Amino acid sequence: MGSVPTTPPRVSLHSLARMAAAGTPFACLTCYDATTARWLARGGVHVLLVGDTAAEMVLGLPRTIDMPLDVLLALTAGVKRGAPDVVVMGDMPFMSYHAGEAEAIRNAGRFLTEGLADIVKIEADASFAPLVEKLTRAGIPICGHVGSKPQHVALTGGYSSAGRTAAEARRIVDDAVALERAGAKMLLVEAVPPEVTRAILDATTVPLIGIGAGTDCHGQVLVLQDLVGMTDRPPRFAEPVANLGRSFESASRDWVERVAARRIGGQAYSMKQGEVQKLAAEGFPGVARPQKPEEPPQGADLSPSAPAAASRQAG
Repeated sequence: MGSVPTTPPRVSLHSLARMAAAGTPFACLTCYDATTARWLARGGVHVLLVGDTAAEMVLGLPRTIDMPLDVLLALTAGVKRGAPDVVVMGDMPFMSYHAGEAEAIRNAGRFLTEGLADIVKIEADASFAPLVEKLTRAGIPICGHVGSKPQHVALTGGYSSAGRTAAEARRIVDDAVALERAGAKMLLVEAVPPEVTRAILDATTVPLIGIGAGTDCHGQVLVLQDLVGMTDRPPRFAEPVANLGRSFESASRDWVERVAARRIGGQAYSMKQGEVQKLAAEGFPGVARPQKPEEPPQGADLSPSAPAAASRQAG
């Protein structure tokens, strides 16, 4: 008998806060489908982020800002169904919370109801503190994303690090403090030097997730495809631990060869006993008719000596 996969204990926002307070790091990865979510949960991952990186990883779009809201909601719900016992974080895509507070609250609420998310992430600075306060008042747990913000790629001209000057570092810390004071239950900081991360940790009390922000954060997140070797050019802070891209390539090449050789493997289905004969009697396409035994001509001598005698006469 095969071993049954073990299921780690249920994770909640409260348990993450306890881990952070105890100095126990927790692991996060991006995820975009139920099947992968199930395996990541079995591996012990605490938080699954259904990020707007799905625009690139799933939809093949060139930028995260092209991620459609409704698609991301559906992906988030799928991840939660696949991993109901881990914290699933929905990522509010570009322009889903910028046009007005009412629309932002409505869209964030959809992540909890339609998307089944446990917490919702927004890229924000201190100016978003009033919105975070209203979202919190509505009962929506918020993770504030500070530091490098991919949704600002049109302004920055590309993905880049942040907080590399004293002025930038102070601003990022101020953003984090403002978002926590507004009610954010968690923070995420991206692509900053370790000094900025430590300053945020000193100035705030909620769990802090890092990506490319050093090792001091309470939690660490990476894009799953970067971790398992499925992207051609992972960012500098992502060290792959597997090479699944090559494995997929090898498996697909093997499948092409097997199909060409008509040896697809597995077990074929068979018809129930006696059913093939019924189809053959009906002349069913692809089924051979049963052969009737030949009847000897009238008056033929079927004695054992008849063939030999015929042979001698022919000689």
